[in-house]
Amino acid sequence: MKLLIRNLARTTSEAEIRALFETHGTVQSCKLVIDKNTRVSKGFGFVEMPRQGEAKAAMKTLNGKEIDGSKIRVKKAETKTAPDSSNHD
Repeated sequence: MKLLIRNLARTTSEAEIRALFETHGTVQSCKLVIDKNTRVSKGFGFVEMPRQGEAKAAMKTLNGKEIDGSKIRVKKAETKTAPDSSNHD
């Protein structure tokens, strides 16, 4: 399951996020989104966890948790759909 992590402090590292999520299970990948010009985190990233149960536990436990002074938001990442799709939240 791919998780979207938002509201991260710009100083939070990929290693910190990985370690945080690994306390809940296996982390397949962890990627912060970095601004190409400033090379600073844009304040969000993605974590992939292969086991759905572990991902759901991490999402429930870590959503709203304060990390480096910011309350992070964790939710299931939306799957990309075709631009002409009428799939709206």
